[in-house]
Amino acid sequence: MSATARDDAATKILLDESEIPTHWYNVIPDLPAPPPPPLHPGTHEPIGPEALAPLFPMALILQEVSSDSYIEIPQEVRDVYALWRPSPLYRAKRLEEHLDTPAKIYFKYEGVSPAGSHKPNTAVPQAFYNAAAGVKRLTTETGAGQWGSALAFACAQYGIDLEVWQVAASFLQKPYRASMMRTWGATVHSSPSDLTEAGRAILAQNPDSPGSLGIAISEAVEAAMADEETKYALGSVLNHVLLHQTVIGEEALLQLAKTGDTPDLIVGCTGGGSNFAGLFFPFLREKLAGKMDPQILAVEPEACPSLTKGEYRYDFGDVAGMTPLMKMHTLGHDFVPDPIHAGGLRYHGMSPLISHMYELDLFEAEAINQTASFAAGVTFARTQGIVPAPEPTVAIAAAIREAEACRETGEEKVILTALCGHGHFDMAAYDAYFAGELTDYAYPTDKIADAMSRVPVVDA
Repeated sequence: MSATARDDAATKILLDESEIPTHWYNVIPDLPAPPPPPLHPGTHEPIGPEALAPLFPMALILQEVSSDSYIEIPQEVRDVYALWRPSPLYRAKRLEEHLDTPAKIYFKYEGVSPAGSHKPNTAVPQAFYNAAAGVKRLTTETGAGQWGSALAFACAQYGIDLEVWQVAASFLQKPYRASMMRTWGATVHSSPSDLTEAGRAILAQNPDSPGSLGIAISEAVEAAMADEETKYALGSVLNHVLLHQTVIGEEALLQLAKTGDTPDLIVGCTGGGSNFAGLFFPFLREKLAGKMDPQILAVEPEACPSLTKGEYRYDFGDVAGMTPLMKMHTLGHDFVPDPIHAGGLRYHGMSPLISHMYELDLFEAEAINQTASFAAGVTFARTQGIVPAPEPTVAIAAAIREAEACRETGEEKVILTALCGHGHFDMAAYDAYFAGELTDYAYPTDKIADAMSRVPVVDA
């Protein structure tokens, strides 16, 4: 495509409501090898769907283990999706001009959802299927608050009570996230709390614990399992969560087709893996079918480098060891992130499905420090006008770096990323960046080795 044609390309590429995806895409049947099964925490034997029944409704369990390539989205879910979907795809022209690059940068913007992030893409169906099963109460954890906000919004649509355990460091840094959850009807606790055995055990060891997602998961799971009428909901990591997020990539495929472009590079931020999976799974389907050949890059923070430094082995999803064992890239289930890290990508493990695909060399991964990430976020905000949440700034930093490399080589590369949420509730982190209070922190290998000494040993 000529430079003139590129300049004439639309800045904002929209779809209409009739183009909201009708099916979620399940990548597992298209993989060259199936992912390892979850294991019982005591026997280390593979578990079946019935083992998940205390936590999830059967409809979600069947999605978790499904071998179908496509799962129909209920009309009741699509009706709620229509409050904000289809989300826009933008051509970041002003950023391109600022970088003086021949590259084209596209970003799929999920910050238009009521909760301001991509999380409602799975919160809504999870609330729907729980309501359909007669569930009246859900528990969950949240880190930076994006997931808790999304699930609170979704539960309000279906009349479900919600109790949230939020990681203490974020609970203190971002009080308005909890306010948003309460506005939608949720009850919110700082984690670790004195409401659960898991929380009390952590507080006994460290009364000033900053918390972690692993601790908050333990508390939410414990609360759910103590009440037969309560279920648990998870915002990332599991297969059914990643499945629901594929509406992002399916829409982006349609939108890029309208421009005549195909991506040369797809870059996404990774914590538990749901945003990254939602963007790239549909494009990977096209790549495996020989229709395109993009480089796919996962970017994580150096303070929580589960893909790039974590070990690929079976581990618990929570601190207390209440969840099944899942084979994933992990920093150790009792990992507690350093509180100086301002982003929300702070889970000790990567999605088992994403981890499996990384082992299959289906994408690449790297880690970026937080000052470089926030610098990229500020550049993006000053050119495109949207203040990014801290999480996607790591992907923006990688996209900017690639665009600058194109300036040197003259390559007209097409770069696609997902801006998974806005940063309107994260301004304290930006203030810390402007004040020079954010320091780069690479998670030490000796801490990883120490944590791995407490990870269960599972025979192959």
